[in-house]
Amino acid sequence: MALKFITADEAAALVKDGDNIGFSGFTPAGCPKVVPGAIAKRAEEEHAAGRPFKVGMFTGASTGDRLDGALARAGAVKFRTPYQSNKDMRNGINAGEHPYFDMHLSMLAQELRYGFLGKIDVAIVEAADVTEDGEIVPTSGVGILPTICRLADKIIVELNDKHPKEIRGIHDIAEPLDPPHRRDMPVYSPSDRVGQPFVKVDPAKIVGVVRTSEPNDEGAFAPLDDVTKAIGDNVAKFLVSEMEAGRLPKEFLPLQSGVGNVANAVLGALCDNKQIPAFEVYTEVIQDAVIELMKKGRVKFASGCSLSVTRPVIQEIYGNLDFFKDKLLLRPQEYSNNPEIVRRLGVITINTALEADIFGNINSTHVNGTRMMNGLGGSGDFARNGYLSIFTTPSTAKDGKISAFVPMVSHLDHSEHSVKIIITEYGIADLRSKSPRQRAEEIIEKCVHPDYKQLLRDYLNLGVKGQTPQCLDACFAFHQEIAASGDMRNVDWSKYKKN
Repeated sequence: MALKFITADEAAALVKDGDNIGFSGFTPAGCPKVVPGAIAKRAEEEHAAGRPFKVGMFTGASTGDRLDGALARAGAVKFRTPYQSNKDMRNGINAGEHPYFDMHLSMLAQELRYGFLGKIDVAIVEAADVTEDGEIVPTSGVGILPTICRLADKIIVELNDKHPKEIRGIHDIAEPLDPPHRRDMPVYSPSDRVGQPFVKVDPAKIVGVVRTSEPNDEGAFAPLDDVTKAIGDNVAKFLVSEMEAGRLPKEFLPLQSGVGNVANAVLGALCDNKQIPAFEVYTEVIQDAVIELMKKGRVKFASGCSLSVTRPVIQEIYGNLDFFKDKLLLRPQEYSNNPEIVRRLGVITINTALEADIFGNINSTHVNGTRMMNGLGGSGDFARNGYLSIFTTPSTAKDGKISAFVPMVSHLDHSEHSVKIIITEYGIADLRSKSPRQRAEEIIEKCVHPDYKQLLRDYLNLGVKGQTPQCLDACFAFHQEIAASGDMRNVDWSKYKKN
């Protein structure tokens, strides 16, 4: 069947008000670039004519501004899931304009197949290659690609020549069977393959192919500062101590790390510490630091869902495919984040906390308990099932006015039962086998900024009885104080009743 080449505007005309759209990609990597903008333009035109136009949005994770940002600014969002990081989308979510539901990334594809989230009308996917018999080769990110292609009534392909056809072979595309027919996912090492290097679809569903030549919306990372470097060094120090104590095998274990500057700092520290052997990565987002470690021989293999790297790095990878192609594997998030595989491989998981409380509970998503930041992402997939579950965070924010550690988190994403280690620039809190009060004392002593140590000790000493000494009259005093005075350090416990 011959492919039909169309323009972005012609592709947008195939989308109707109320449609649910599945988008390829994971972070800006692998996301469509031009058709979403054409849909946003169409929405603006429809709104100007007094007609409704909104679409439901299923994505792998966050996307680029040309997808999330464009549709948010056009007021074209019927709903959004599962994760976002765009300023305009975030503002719309927190203003109640864009209905948003957060969920574990590993769950999305299967819940689409189960029918929990409604049907998919259109899949809009980026490809490095597409054949007349329905083979779609993804670009630098996969996400929920195989599921949306199978479930959608129509598929629109953005054929992007910024990604060479020669990357065919870097992907491992599979979908598990659904209950009661599901079998084990036979990934026994990060380099194991279980699928095929492309998505196979019914070619009759491909209603149009849009040629593009657009780079990913990737920005550079901020340079390391003293705080992020100290956090990275503390993570490396902790892992070395675990090896010396015999709690980690001498050949080490696969590593997962989240997104951002702290994650890159951690990987850099692991590279510099020669007591840590060369290791493998089993993660969702492969960042610049992983590629740098690969070039130095410190990372042997990396499996993920996307190459979420800066433009110079993606160009380097594509320019040296002979070196990188047998060291990288991109999978759907249903595999990259799968709890069965994470637990089997013994993945060491390292994720970033937005806020933690002194008993070990983690808030990854909400500022002051109400305003969505980005979303849960894959942190729960990995943390709950990891061999070692580590959360990192700078001890303070906003020039010390906000403590990352509070009596009670304002929103709970990961309970104390999923958190083994917390690390800041000040030290390492090992929460394993400790009671709630012991965890609190460990966190205050090892991780909390000096300006907040005594305040949190005083909170513990309010006299609350019970297994977890939480004072319900005072547990949100830090949050109340930042709203009242702009500085959590001004908390005064004397006005709270001792129990």
